[in-house]
Amino acid sequence: MTDAAAINSWFRVRAVDPGVWLIEEPFHAEQVKSYLIAGNDRAILLDTGMGVADIRVVAESLTTLPLSVVNSHAHWDHIGGNHLFAEIAIHPAEAADLEDGAPNPVLRPWFQPAYLTGPLPEGVSAETIAIPPSHATHLLADGETIDLGGRTLEVIHGPGHSPGGISLLDRANGLLFSTDVAYAGALYVYARADLPVYLHSLERLASFAPDLRMVLPCYNESPMSPDLLPRMAAGVRAIVEGRTPDWQRGTISGWEFDGFSLELKPTGDEP
Repeated sequence: MTDAAAINSWFRVRAVDPGVWLIEEPFHAEQVKSYLIAGNDRAILLDTGMGVADIRVVAESLTTLPLSVVNSHAHWDHIGGNHLFAEIAIHPAEAADLEDGAPNPVLRPWFQPAYLTGPLPEGVSAETIAIPPSHATHLLADGETIDLGGRTLEVIHGPGHSPGGISLLDRANGLLFSTDVAYAGALYVYARADLPVYLHSLERLASFAPDLRMVLPCYNESPMSPDLLPRMAAGVRAIVEGRTPDWQRGTISGWEFDGFSLELKPTGDEP
């Protein structure tokens, strides 16, 4: 398959703000979103998707600036194209996970017909798809700034969904790339002990809401209203303080709120 055909058949790209592009994979049920964020001197690709098609070709069609990767965390649907890049930054809590990649037995269940809303590119199948190992070349610290030239991104460590999860805050432009930490829809926490940790992460993001124009998550509606952040924090606080689950399916507990929900899953059940 040609690079151009791969872009057209698997990715959907749209500009969401000057110098910011959303790169979505609309034919998988998760519809995961990565972001190309450009300054005057260089650009970053925030996450590299599922590894179904060449996301580097997409990014390089949007900018000629020097390009590196920032991973929001190391779940497979955010690191699929890492091996296409020489420079990869991630929080140290998940750097070692990149070395494992994701072999076919891990990915095969996620590419069955029930999860697909369109065709896989030619030459890609559930029986063969795998994500090669990659290697972190830089470890991100909470509060660290990434200077792109005329645009500065601040690293916000937000554990709870995953131990090394981060968001990126562009204070000058009123943008928060909230990644998997906050989005409209079902939020996933994988161990009860992580709920207070996750609450702290959401309260921190909620504190930025008054100064935000736009919240850009990795799933569902994007942009997302900044007003949802304080509501998420309040909802998770209610859970931590003992609110009874709205439903229980086996070992999974669920709580429903206006505009989002939360599912508490056993450790090891992550995508």
